[in-house]
Amino acid sequence: MGARVRSRRTVAFVVAAVVACTVAFSGPATADPTGGDAGASWQDLVDAPDTYPNTAVEWDVPITLSDGTVLRANVFRPAGADGTPIEEPTPVVLGLTPYTKLLSTLASVAMEDPQFAPIVDELGSIPNFGAPFDGITELAAPAAQLGRMFGLNRDLVRNGYTQVIVDVRGTGFSHGKWDVLGPREQQDTVEVIDWAAKQEWSNGRVGTTGVSYSAINQIQAAGLRPAALDAVFAVEPGNDLLRDIVGTGGAVGVGFMPAWLALVNGLKWIPDMEALFQGRFDAQWLRDRLVDPATKLPELFEVLTAPNVDGVSPGALEVAQDGPFYRQREARLESIEVPTFVIGNWHDIFANSEPDIYNRIPVDPGRKQLVMGDGYHAVLGAGFGTPGHPPATAALQRAWFDRWLKDIDNGIDDYGPVTLLQQGGEWVTTDRFPRRDIDHEKLYLSAAPSGTAGHALHDGTLVTSAMEAPHRLTVAPGLRGVCSRQAAQGTAGIAVLLGSACTRDARVNEAEGLTFTGAPVSERTVLSGPFTVHLETVLDAPDGFWSVSVNDVAPDGRSTVLTTGSLVSSLRAIDDAKSTFTAEGDYARAQPVLTLESRQPIVPGQRTGLDISTLPTEAVLQPGHRLRVDVYASSVPRSLPLGPMLHESGLRPQHLELSASSPSFVTVPVAR
Repeated sequence: MGARVRSRRTVAFVVAAVVACTVAFSGPATADPTGGDAGASWQDLVDAPDTYPNTAVEWDVPITLSDGTVLRANVFRPAGADGTPIEEPTPVVLGLTPYTKLLSTLASVAMEDPQFAPIVDELGSIPNFGAPFDGITELAAPAAQLGRMFGLNRDLVRNGYTQVIVDVRGTGFSHGKWDVLGPREQQDTVEVIDWAAKQEWSNGRVGTTGVSYSAINQIQAAGLRPAALDAVFAVEPGNDLLRDIVGTGGAVGVGFMPAWLALVNGLKWIPDMEALFQGRFDAQWLRDRLVDPATKLPELFEVLTAPNVDGVSPGALEVAQDGPFYRQREARLESIEVPTFVIGNWHDIFANSEPDIYNRIPVDPGRKQLVMGDGYHAVLGAGFGTPGHPPATAALQRAWFDRWLKDIDNGIDDYGPVTLLQQGGEWVTTDRFPRRDIDHEKLYLSAAPSGTAGHALHDGTLVTSAMEAPHRLTVAPGLRGVCSRQAAQGTAGIAVLLGSACTRDARVNEAEGLTFTGAPVSERTVLSGPFTVHLETVLDAPDGFWSVSVNDVAPDGRSTVLTTGSLVSSLRAIDDAKSTFTAEGDYARAQPVLTLESRQPIVPGQRTGLDISTLPTEAVLQPGHRLRVDVYASSVPRSLPLGPMLHESGLRPQHLELSASSPSFVTVPVAR
């Protein structure tokens, strides 16, 4: 771990002497998150009458790969009034999915059917339900936008693109064994791009698009530099999959991973019913499913339930820790050469990776773009396409492909390049994230009451100097995390249905947590990047689990989670080579190693320091608002330690030690 310099200088964060009231941007001249006149023109194109009146579909087109495996693709082509596809070759927009083309087919039917299309298009304008049902509005409002990115986008097809949607190997109607974003699947994508470029309906120019898994798949393929690939439009992609969701802080995302694996494995068993009715049963498809009936589910169940590491099989261990399995699934970001657009959310399950993907791609800003909203994985974020917000995602996607697949100079490369919704503020554009000029201010956790969190297990204070007499605070695991923003993040957004009293106010969850709240800021203060919380801990068991959040506390007491982090105590080893530091030598961002070899069991009763970094974020504390750090001993259903670690912790209470000699503190990234 990196050496720390304990500075006693008085910082003025709590009185906001460091202010970001006027932030200097060195981005494009427009500096307008809406895109200005150009953005309006992109939306006008989407809203305008289509160039071609119909869509012609060729179902389940076979694609034979280099190893003989056959994938199945649906090909959507622009067509005339009689339904005949146009003769002119077009650019191709390609997506590969594990969720079976059947879902995208059903979505496309709904969007094409005149009875259902208006319903889909108007999902974003459903009534605004009040609490406790306001989560329905939050979940449904962005559904139409996300749906267009997930499957067929008829606007693209009817305006001169061919869209191809392919089942990845081992899923849908494709043959083979599901490789779950592995090397063979990555090679498949490269081969499918080459195949698409050579078809008679293609003009040789190919772009890729998709959400979540499909976005990861295309980022991986772009890193392999397929010759025919010209552009990428990735919505909610991940890259560091272990730290993103599988083992965040060394704990499994139980709110997402089991359900997600069960969903994909269930969908891959749905047969081609049309072929069955026609007597064309695909025996090879069935043989492949029998060989691999439930990909990775047994391994996940094993690592969640095993009482000790020695009893876990090698196959299960590889999905539970960093190593070759995850390195093979990391995209070669530094090799990407094509224009790439990334859309993410601060509370997405892949919020850790989305800014990193943008930052590491070595193409000029403008040819790469990043948009970060305030939604969750299944809740893209409300407001797109309305005044003061970015254009609708369909408009951004259309403009991106028009620019890079059709060479239309429409100004999309002058957008952003970094467009952010500042939590607690408005949409802004800048040239980079995190901000270029950051002061890392250190605030210490004090047991002294702030007077703002009487509802919490403990109401503490954030102070500018470590003057604390020795004090021990105790916190125990609990289940209130089910009603929290962490739950909404860990369930990909589904928990927003519990309502804003859970997801927009942490006070229910704080009843079983330790809170530490600063003084109100006097001026608008911008925070940019990850926070790192250093905790001096004592356990009564060989292991434990800690979860932290950084919150914006409004004058009326509402406590809104800005960002979160977590760590299994025995996995506290930090990789300094992959971490960043403040000018004082503290961690600005601490990267845990997350291997079983690096485990350091806790000595019960002995004080142990932990460094927990949160997800990166951009936020604004408005005048009168306060910064708060919450500390918990659990985060269910966001995360649950692996079986061996959970068994060793025994779900016992955990202790936080506060003292001037070995203080607990948070490093706060304040934009100048």
